[in-house]
Amino acid sequence: MTALISLVLFDMDDVLSHYDRSARVHHLSVVSGRTYETVREAIWESGLEDSADAGLISDEKYLTTMGEILGCHVTRDDWLAARFASISPNVEVLALVRKLSARYRIAVLTNNCQLVTENIQYRNPAVAELFGPHVYASASFGTAKPAAHTYLRCLDALGASAAETLFIDDLEVNVAGAIKAGLHGHVFTDARSLTEELERRKLLQPGRNRASKCPACRAE
Repeated sequence: MTALISLVLFDMDDVLSHYDRSARVHHLSVVSGRTYETVREAIWESGLEDSADAGLISDEKYLTTMGEILGCHVTRDDWLAARFASISPNVEVLALVRKLSARYRIAVLTNNCQLVTENIQYRNPAVAELFGPHVYASASFGTAKPAAHTYLRCLDALGASAAETLFIDDLEVNVAGAIKAGLHGHVFTDARSLTEELERRKLLQPGRNRASKCPACRAE
């Protein structure tokens, strides 16, 4: 027997979107005049990205520190342009999400700083169009996946129940964290396997709503 699901919560990078990290590094390398390896280390080996994702530092501090590491001024526009260059929509997955959205609530929880969600219409217009205001950055919750607090605070913002939420992420550790927090989980590999999982859970059956999109409506 499949669980009752009312909300499907998605990771963004490498699920809803293809994420080319090398394109992001290359763009900042050109802007800063630093080598590819120097920029890569500044983003992922300095601990700066993790601190920003967890909301431990402000967006302004994040950009300032990035500039200090690279020895140049990194503007908000520089950073956003690099992120934009690294993203392309996963068309097959977005088509599945559109089908789901007709019968279920959908939202995004991404390990990112708030620069991402505050500029989502520029950085990722396909996701912005489909999910509207329901795109949440981990930084806004003061922690990052796979910490249970991240998922639960996101669900609080959505007014959703963990027991009725399916979480989809490409990283097994993040899915394990969601399950530990009481959500259902699926490790994303590609659109085909996701389709199979959604069909197994009977979430793609036409004309069948396993749960109302509106919690208040279910109480009536």
